[in-house]
Amino acid sequence: MTTSELLGQPRQVAVPQGQLRYFEQGAGRPIVFVHGVLTNPDLWRNVVGEIAAAGFRCITPDLPMGSHELPMRPDADLSPVGQADLLADFLDALDLQNVLLVGNDTGGAVTQIMLSRRPERVGGVVLLPSDSFEYFFPPIFRPLPKLARIPGSMLLLAAVMRIRALHRLPILFGWVTKRPVPPEIVESYLWPPGRSAGVRRDLRKLLREVHPRHTLAAAEKLRDFDKPVLLLWGSEEKLFPIRFARRLAELLPNAKLVEVPDCYTFITEDRPEVVARHVVEFAGVMAD
Repeated sequence: MTTSELLGQPRQVAVPQGQLRYFEQGAGRPIVFVHGVLTNPDLWRNVVGEIAAAGFRCITPDLPMGSHELPMRPDADLSPVGQADLLADFLDALDLQNVLLVGNDTGGAVTQIMLSRRPERVGGVVLLPSDSFEYFFPPIFRPLPKLARIPGSMLLLAAVMRIRALHRLPILFGWVTKRPVPPEIVESYLWPPGRSAGVRRDLRKLLREVHPRHTLAAAEKLRDFDKPVLLLWGSEEKLFPIRFARRLAELLPNAKLVEVPDCYTFITEDRPEVVARHVVEFAGVMAD
């Protein structure tokens, strides 16, 4: 079965920022999966099928974070705040109600920012290890915003990322997964910036504006978000230490923290069955 078949039916929808590709599978309450920078819907390929089979409508947008197929309009705001508005615009475009958002990595930060600005369509949230508070980005990736301001840097970055010998280093996949990512998935994540100037432009727009001020400002407003939140965090997490999950659990009025062993940031790669089970259980409790 191909990755696209695992994700469901490929579709497109018009949003103010351009044409956005997404995948859809199943029927029932909508669950929208939000990936992070230099990943795409393939991050969720091992969980959406099981969740859809449990009676939910799984929707995975291909967000403009550097591994996407469709570049956005040249004038689109793709800063962290712009990405949050794009996510809200996507929910509007599909007229989704009482959505369960599931965010990971940069996608978790974008989710937090969106909740602080336009939470009306959201009924609950699952956050996997994500940027938050002063960790946007975590220290190992903090040079990226400065790099993104240098002309031509995204093409150089794309070339470096394609060196296979580097893939298990902490700067790429070494600290996001305990186990090797399949080569075809690595290619889907790291090849698009090298192929498309539009994708590199979109990636640069996001990276150069990443700053903790966005997540710190969102955190202040999250105190008022009273919908249920599940924090599903790796107990061995390297990029986003478990202390950030505990801070979020204390901040959010209706949050629960579950620690998952034997995984790093991309729990969907290391322990997909755990993610699917917890999302299904959480969505079921919300429905009750």
